[in-house]
Amino acid sequence: MNNHLLITGGAGFIGANFISYLLERSNYYITNVDSLTYASNTEAIKPFEKSSQYRFFHGDIGNEQDLDAIFDQKYAAIINFAAESHVDRSIVDAAPFIRTNINGTFNLLQAVLNGKAMKMIQISTDEVYGSLQSTDPPFTVETPLAPNNPYSATKAGADLLVRSYFKTHQLPLIITRCSNNYGPIQNAEKFIPKVISNALNNIDIPVYGDGLNIRDWIYVEDHCRAIKLVLENGVPGEVYNIGGYEEKTNLEVIQIILNKLKKSDQLIHFIEDRKGHDRRYSMDSGKIASKLGWKPLVSFSEGIDRTIEWCKKQEHDSR
Repeated sequence: MNNHLLITGGAGFIGANFISYLLERSNYYITNVDSLTYASNTEAIKPFEKSSQYRFFHGDIGNEQDLDAIFDQKYAAIINFAAESHVDRSIVDAAPFIRTNINGTFNLLQAVLNGKAMKMIQISTDEVYGSLQSTDPPFTVETPLAPNNPYSATKAGADLLVRSYFKTHQLPLIITRCSNNYGPIQNAEKFIPKVISNALNNIDIPVYGDGLNIRDWIYVEDHCRAIKLVLENGVPGEVYNIGGYEEKTNLEVIQIILNKLKKSDQLIHFIEDRKGHDRRYSMDSGKIASKLGWKPLVSFSEGIDRTIEWCKKQEHDSR
């Protein structure tokens, strides 16, 4: 039985957590390919090197020559985490997002088409659906794609490529779309780690607009469980939404963190709103719940406690 997986972007936040999850709970052999951009965490993947089930390639999925070296065997599956994902950066310069998120996904699909992998899981995002008003029902897998920034547009483009390769070539391809992840080893530019770090250091916490933008938060380990279920039991051609059922305004999240750290809300500093800022995301995860038996297990309060402890350790170790 082929149990060799190719995980792209495995030095990033979700990818590294997924590799850790699999190495602890499965007998998969893992090849991790990552281009090691600013968002990668080389310290997080160092412990994996001790495992005989793991190997690493420094490579770019947007570069066909890099991929030639990586496909030295046939993989049971590709799990494509590799993506440029910071919305603010995509507004300033969208070119890297097109290269990785669209061209890179295309290269991986070609590899599946050419028999170099038996199937592929495309890791996508709720942002491809656009924005909801406060009274709108949650996104379902039938919600039309309506991305509002260059990052989410490139992810939507990649999803449509995956769909087209399934429809045209009948390849075993699956798409997952997840709500906002948080947890250990997330890049410091992201919202929750930045709030925690600034609060710990008594630095002003910047808040876009009125702070009432709503996100559905999921602890990264819950997401990893869902991906493993999709990998092993998901149906080709299907899309699975993965949400945390933890909708909160940005201000609510900040207040929860400040309360846990016993810090003053005077650290909150409102700034000009981001261009094209989506108002609300909300996910209906009924399909993955009913078909694969998944549900989130970590509450937002527990997940934030774990994340704060990780951030505190990082702050201590960096001194």
